[in-house]
Amino acid sequence: MKYRSTRGQVSGQSFESVVLEGLAADGGLFIPEQLPTLPADWQTAWAELSFPELATELIAQFVGTDLSHTEVSQLVQKSYATFDTPEVTPMVQLDARTHVLELFHGPTFAFKDVALQFLGNLFEFFLERRNAQSGGHRLTVVGATSGDTGSAAIYGLRGKKNVEVFILHPRGRVSAVQEAQMTTVLDENVHNVSIEGTFDDCQDIVKELFSRSEFRREHSLGAVNSINWARILAQISYYFYAFFALRRSHGADALPAFVVPSGNFGDILAGFYAQSLGLPVAKLVIATNANDILDRFLRTGTYEKDASVAATPSPAMDILVSSNFERFLWYLARDHEVPSSVVDPEERAARACEILAQWMDRLKTAGSFSVSPAALDAARQVFWSGRCGDAETYSTIAAHYSHEPSYLLDPHTAVGVHVAETLRPEIQALGAHVHSVCLSTAHPAKFSDAVLRAVNDAGHQLDFDSILPAPFVGLLEKPRRCFESENSADAVAQHIVDVAQSK
Repeated sequence: MKYRSTRGQVSGQSFESVVLEGLAADGGLFIPEQLPTLPADWQTAWAELSFPELATELIAQFVGTDLSHTEVSQLVQKSYATFDTPEVTPMVQLDARTHVLELFHGPTFAFKDVALQFLGNLFEFFLERRNAQSGGHRLTVVGATSGDTGSAAIYGLRGKKNVEVFILHPRGRVSAVQEAQMTTVLDENVHNVSIEGTFDDCQDIVKELFSRSEFRREHSLGAVNSINWARILAQISYYFYAFFALRRSHGADALPAFVVPSGNFGDILAGFYAQSLGLPVAKLVIATNANDILDRFLRTGTYEKDASVAATPSPAMDILVSSNFERFLWYLARDHEVPSSVVDPEERAARACEILAQWMDRLKTAGSFSVSPAALDAARQVFWSGRCGDAETYSTIAAHYSHEPSYLLDPHTAVGVHVAETLRPEIQALGAHVHSVCLSTAHPAKFSDAVLRAVNDAGHQLDFDSILPAPFVGLLEKPRRCFESENSADAVAQHIVDVAQSK
């Protein structure tokens, strides 16, 4: 199993290399050179596996010789032992044909724990193995967060040997609970950095630091955002788990239509890979808030940055550009933009890299690019999309809290549920055996201001303490540590240097 960059200048990389490097040296994202072929009997052989067992089988398909099956199993078991339910990602039924896949049972109560608990253990394993052969191997992880990635990364990497982690977040643009989850972790290897700006500013700083080859090499930079392939790989598992759970509860012909709250595109990209591996999926549905670059692309074929980010009740999706979309665009270019006269697979891949690099350059210089009608049609065959405004987010939370039985949605999950309900006629038209499975990305207590406003404005009396998980009790009062930085890559780079020199 080898990996290449979407931009074409890096190929033949091992799984270990792409995990530790994160972002390719040419600025592209790593993708498998070829997708593996699953065992012919996977639908029966894997049907009764536990989540860790299923994740082991899937991840083992992508690691080549870098990890044995036993090593994958040990890493996976260690990663998901931190979750509060043996199911890891249980599924809850909202109505006859609508379900919620709860992805928030990890230590930070966000879906990103599924990937980042695993990634933290991978980092530590690979570094310890390298240091056993020749000492001195360390990793400086630099990441940007709109809220959930930061706390999940910190909890996945805190105390890990040979790892320093720097997490950038936009000052005043994450929830109070998210900020507290990050800044109250006082482990010596954890460094929070607040930036005066947006999540996109934070992400741009991270990309700029990775583009500085000498700095990147000197500090052994590693990525924890979903640009890191291991993040996507780990998330593929819960699509398969939901498929089997749905068939166990609703029969052997039940088929999921996954509805995914989408900002940076990593979560639903894992669904695309699951489908590409052969998972039967009725449809993948992108659900956006007012920051709707993905919805607009599927309506128009033009990928265009807005002038500014809209602040919404679902802040983890408040982005201008979905960085993981580049991976899907590469496949779109290879299969639908490269002329059919080019038949050699490697030549088609090389041409796709050229087209993708041109698109990314246009996005950077002109703020937009457009794909061909054929490529747009192909994208629409894979994805549907829908948009949810702020008022709809609040009303969806209130409506489901008022249902019997009551179910409390966080605002991001509410975006997905609203889109699922809006598209209910289209989804049901796919067949009586098709069920909407809405991915629930966070515990409602993480966004208590929005949740309490939605519920109490509808006439209920819900208080913060009543929705608080035990680990959150007293969180807002704990001591904190955070470095306030100006909005520049130079300032953040200097902070990293200062920390390194102090060690």
